[in-house]
Amino acid sequence: MTNPASLTTLAERSGYRLTGRYDEVGPLCRAYAQCWPQAARAFDFGHTPEGRALHALVVSTSGALTPEAARERGLPVLLVQGGIHPGECDGKDAGFAELRELLETDSPLLRECLLLFVPVLNADGHERFKAWNRPNQNGPEEMGWRTTAHNLNLNRDYTKAAAPEMQALLRLLNHWDPVVYMDLHATNGAQFEHDISIQVEPIHVGEPGLHATGVALRDGILDRLAAKGSLPLPFYPSLVEADDPASGFVVDAYAPRFSTGYWAWRNRWTVLVETHSWKDYATRVRITRNSIRALCELAAVDGRDWLARAQAADAAATRLAGESVALDYRNGAHTTLIDFRGYAYTRTPSAISGALATRYDDQQPAIWRVPLKDVVEPSLIERAPGAGYLVPAAYADWLATQLDMHGLDYRRLTEARASVEVETFRADRHALSAKTYEGRTKLTLEGRWQTETRELPAGSLFVPIAQPGARLLMALLEPHGPDSYAAWGYFNGCYEQVEYMEGYVAEQVAAQLLADDPALAAEFQRRLQSDAVFAADPEARLEFFYRRHPSWDERYGLYPIYRCAQALAELSGGQKNPRHWAGDRCGADGRTRPAVADGTGPSAAGAATAAG
Repeated sequence: MTNPASLTTLAERSGYRLTGRYDEVGPLCRAYAQCWPQAARAFDFGHTPEGRALHALVVSTSGALTPEAARERGLPVLLVQGGIHPGECDGKDAGFAELRELLETDSPLLRECLLLFVPVLNADGHERFKAWNRPNQNGPEEMGWRTTAHNLNLNRDYTKAAAPEMQALLRLLNHWDPVVYMDLHATNGAQFEHDISIQVEPIHVGEPGLHATGVALRDGILDRLAAKGSLPLPFYPSLVEADDPASGFVVDAYAPRFSTGYWAWRNRWTVLVETHSWKDYATRVRITRNSIRALCELAAVDGRDWLARAQAADAAATRLAGESVALDYRNGAHTTLIDFRGYAYTRTPSAISGALATRYDDQQPAIWRVPLKDVVEPSLIERAPGAGYLVPAAYADWLATQLDMHGLDYRRLTEARASVEVETFRADRHALSAKTYEGRTKLTLEGRWQTETRELPAGSLFVPIAQPGARLLMALLEPHGPDSYAAWGYFNGCYEQVEYMEGYVAEQVAAQLLADDPALAAEFQRRLQSDAVFAADPEARLEFFYRRHPSWDERYGLYPIYRCAQALAELSGGQKNPRHWAGDRCGADGRTRPAVADGTGPSAAGAATAAG
């Protein structure tokens, strides 16, 4: 029999003065599986760059401890994740404590769902362990670091999936297909009385048919938290102007680079839990536990309905061809005045910074009557392609790997096509970011889609729009999208001019073109008269002619992914990728089931480590 002391965390044993190190996590997962072999299973689903295993714990008393068994029984899978930012360690300690209580009491809640717990996603960051890693947080005494060993913020990595930890997590998501993904954090920001915020998507983003259920899920958690004495918020308390409480707050809609956005763009719900960092650690862990319990209580009643609605959203997404789809959002002008429970504060000039400095008095509660920018509206809308996207062979292998990670369907052409009518995107302007972001030099493009005839070599990909992940597919492949591969800088080489024409040659070419083409000569004169900047720029004047000469690189500025209106059947030689939405790896609900370490077999992440 497992020693009961081995089922407790250092946080509990220290009165929440401390939190445990990484080497506590794996043994705890295995101890739970050993103590409750019929209701818990431990496994590893990947490894970090520094070689640490990523641990997971599955808990259910339904008899189902695998994704296949959960699907057969129609049970909702709930993924609860801690430690994506290890300094915000509330989720790790809360998850272990709450799961232990559910198991010890043989809670009926565990018969109605399967709970998949990832205690620490960023294990390398967890072990950059010291005091003051979170200077704006009240405990524990020491904690982990925000970023990975590669200095990447995993909660900016869901779309580009550059980190091995994120690649492992995406395989886990594909395999288990949780209907709700709860991501556990602690806030930054101002000091106030509210102790937790809950944000759920889809409410603003993604499939509209899921929004009402998202609201009900959020409000159900908020009501249960309030009933236990919390002061919960339905929005993350982001100030309009940093460090100025009088500026009020904004309701955010998260892009798919974030957990809160990503899983919502795949037709499932995400719950962002943010305890207030200035509450003491014991309080934050208790409230996080209450959030997990609230999710389980709601799943016991509504979980099967969530599954049905998610599957209906998958079906709706397969019909987006030709429809307008929002790819980015912003706050509208509307504001609502709210009474926000803050503390008294002053804003006075600082002799240190020279700016106004905010000083809070957390012994004096005060009501802030402030504006809330509470309307979110689309800021970028694109039309979905009629049939899908075409990826030339030069980029096919790389993009196929990315699509696999995101559970997206594609087909590979086995025969070349010399002439295919497609839509191409050519950039009129492009701009590189002045500094890197998450290790990438980002790219902004201006341009439009236009009809052209292009060659498609054998090995090119057809990526159909008619698939459950259509919204995410567009977010990744539409060049204007803020989280597209283009925006993340993966195609920057397409916007570098690598061949040139010397000035003396260009002078000769220009003179010949002017002599041979009166219409071109007239266009050149009009440009000189109408554009003073152009007229004063010798290089621009010569480039005017170089671009019209056969030596000009016609691929310069050409986005290396096309759109097509043809059905796949008209593209000869199409070979469907068997891993996605067809073939014997798919479940009864039509979702992708790629192999992943889950305690039952091997995967690209390494062999599973099972216990119990």
